[in-house]
Amino acid sequence: MTHKIILTVGLLVCSNIFMTWAWYGHLKKAHWGFLTAIAISWMIALPEYIFQVPANRIGHFSQGGPFTAPQLKILQEAITLTVFTGFAILILKEKMRVNDIIAFVLILSAVVVSMWGRPAIITPAIEDETKIEAGE
Repeated sequence: MTHKIILTVGLLVCSNIFMTWAWYGHLKKAHWGFLTAIAISWMIALPEYIFQVPANRIGHFSQGGPFTAPQLKILQEAITLTVFTGFAILILKEKMRVNDIIAFVLILSAVVVSMWGRPAIITPAIEDETKIEAGE
């Protein structure tokens, strides 16, 4: 199971690197027109999905992974903020405000809360779906 956690997180990091470039990289190219920025951003966004979809499928409990969909989402948001913070500081040369850091700590706290325990209803729900599909 540990390898699925590592693979899921790794794929989410890769996905978010592409997403951040697609969403914010054009800010460094002020001379681009809107259509150029949109077209290039869409081309960058495709690899984001190539990483994001497998990350969610590998990580979701319905595929044998360790996470629920809400856990995957909150994990993805924390990774997004981490990648974005590095991007904003290193690429956009922007400084983090105290408010930004507090907000980031709150999001990381949400990840901790989300990861506590695994709902007991997950396993029976999967078994019930399998029985329904099998016509039992």
